[in-house]
Amino acid sequence: MQAVIRRAGAALVGLLVSGFLGAAVARAETLVIAADIWCPINCSAAAEQRGIFVELAEQIFAEHGIRVEYRTLNWARALHETRSGRIDAVIGAGVRDAPDFLFGETPTGISQSCFYARPERAWRYQGVDSLSAVTLGAINGYAYSEELDNYIRAHHARQQRVQLVSGDHALAINVDKVLHGRVDVTLENRWVMEAFRASSGEARELVQVGCLQVRSPIYLAFSPVRASSARYLALYQDGLRRFQGDGRYERIMQRYGVSLAP
Repeated sequence: MQAVIRRAGAALVGLLVSGFLGAAVARAETLVIAADIWCPINCSAAAEQRGIFVELAEQIFAEHGIRVEYRTLNWARALHETRSGRIDAVIGAGVRDAPDFLFGETPTGISQSCFYARPERAWRYQGVDSLSAVTLGAINGYAYSEELDNYIRAHHARQQRVQLVSGDHALAINVDKVLHGRVDVTLENRWVMEAFRASSGEARELVQVGCLQVRSPIYLAFSPVRASSARYLALYQDGLRRFQGDGRYERIMQRYGVSLAP
């Protein structure tokens, strides 16, 4: 009988422990972040290196017991899902992308967009007016600069001036269009294009033919409608400053072959 009581007692303890752990798992926080693939800022969710911003978010929030779930969505949908509160934060946004989102004082990185073309094309970017001589390939929903965004809005309905693409493979589509002469030039973040050219044999044929003057801060930007956003933003900003101060930020950047300045 004594052995039976011990076994029953052990079973009861096991049930209590199991219930406690189950409740703890149920209470564990999950933060959902998303964007279209913009490597090395955020890469494939299945990749060993999932991107600078993804690694930073994972490591910073892990210090507070918060798990980060990273999803890849096309950019317009990522903005929509975050704005509606179904996703906590969007990766790599500038203030012009979503001015209603929550942004911190310290950006996670700096974006400079450059133009890329086939090497035989003599055209060089010399301001927005020079774009009248080429067909530009760009990504739907991206904010590049005020002047260029105005140009794209003014001409996006004219295929001979501007062609917009969407989806998880928007960069690859634009590069392919340049290589096959369907557009003359495409515009992309310098870090992103350099990483893409390093991983794609055909893309190495493209050459840089000018850059926008503006260097835009980019952020992990939080949903304007979720009650948790202000707290998450504060935790992330505090962590980001600590990582920048103790060298962890720089080490992550170095693994991707980039520095804060483009």
